[in-house]
Amino acid sequence: MIAIGGAIGVGLFMGAGANIAKAGPSIILMYALAGVIVFFIMRALGELLLYRRSSGSFAEYIREFLGPFFGYVTGWTYWLLWVVTGMAELTAAAIYINFWFPSIPQWVSALVFLVVLFGVNLISVKVFGEIEFWFSMVKVTAIIGMIVIGLGVLTLGFSDAGDTAAASNLWSHGGFFPNGIGDSLMTLQGVMFAYLAVELVGVTASESEDPERTLPKAINTLPWRIIIFYVGALTVLLAVVKWTEFSAGESPFVHGFSKIGIPLAAGIVNFVVLTAALSSCNSGMYSTGRMLRDLATSGEGPRIFARLNLRKSPALGITFSVLFMGIGVLLNYVVPEKAFTYVTSVSTACGIFTWLMILFAHIRYRRAFRAGQLPASSFPAPGGSFFSWVAVVFLLFVTCLVAYDKDARVSLYIGAGWAVCLVIGWYVLKARGGAQPLGQSDAVEPEYARK
Repeated sequence: MIAIGGAIGVGLFMGAGANIAKAGPSIILMYALAGVIVFFIMRALGELLLYRRSSGSFAEYIREFLGPFFGYVTGWTYWLLWVVTGMAELTAAAIYINFWFPSIPQWVSALVFLVVLFGVNLISVKVFGEIEFWFSMVKVTAIIGMIVIGLGVLTLGFSDAGDTAAASNLWSHGGFFPNGIGDSLMTLQGVMFAYLAVELVGVTASESEDPERTLPKAINTLPWRIIIFYVGALTVLLAVVKWTEFSAGESPFVHGFSKIGIPLAAGIVNFVVLTAALSSCNSGMYSTGRMLRDLATSGEGPRIFARLNLRKSPALGITFSVLFMGIGVLLNYVVPEKAFTYVTSVSTACGIFTWLMILFAHIRYRRAFRAGQLPASSFPAPGGSFFSWVAVVFLLFVTCLVAYDKDARVSLYIGAGWAVCLVIGWYVLKARGGAQPLGQSDAVEPEYARK
């Protein structure tokens, strides 16, 4: 439930507003297309997870098939992904607060939420897990409720939007591609952000009691979750309220329910999306502390991050991550109108890199399997490595879109700087004896890796 809830955050509740304004009703197709690619990625990851059970995360498979250097880079980049995603969640939460208190500056709300969540993460893991479960339940229930209410408006015609709500809204106002196919494709970078965190199943795989049964079930039900929570919710929303009513900088769900006119509905939905943003930020804060500890214990990060406090929490790792998340507060002070775009583009770039590493590891595994050097997985990806290559091409295409977008392009500049920092960090670790030499490991290198 926590993994499902983590994947339903600001990418849908907040980011969809800007995407709708750019693509119109065709945004539904973009979410569906991206969902298919994400399913290919998850099937590739699923085959790796069940080829042999790992005691760690998917980074172990990247170390095995691509070398320890790429495992190190992926681990730190995945940490950065969650840190930047936390910035996006804080930004969205601050925007949601403006719904009730427009006079409060965004940076003030973001700072308050950052400090409160930091305190929660230092208290108790049990409290964290319990809170996250119920927050996730609220999100899932709320989306289903929104769909049901929207279908009621369409079929029964009640509410202020009843007279104009119709399926024809999906093609009547400029067509399905009102701004052209090019503008619709440009939204793919924002759409991919909405799917970040589905790979969490790879982080939690080692804690699954019966992975041979639960992991295939979780991955194979992903298309249904995409159809219901993303495609279904947006289809109903855009049929109830015409796409020209939506704009960037606000939640389309809050705006849609304010148009419907049900008393207190918009406020309730705003509360739900606020808890969704705080929930995802809380999950990210929790995850980054554990990631830093894993990197430290594997010799790929400062050893100080391996320490636990009296409550068995990696307090130093969490504190370090929170300090970086504070950059999001600064962005909300300096460029509040563009803060969300900047942080989501950086997060998407990190996510694309992580997914590419998973896909390349899967392709290497399939090559070794075909050569008879490795055993078969109990959950083989359909088409072998063919759909992994399809996903690779798609992700590289999205990267080109990021480079073309002047606002999102900043993520590539940051990525170049991040790469330089990682290479320097690698050689510092190597000099101290804490990391493996590039392309080598302590274990005997398998024949397929040498080839």
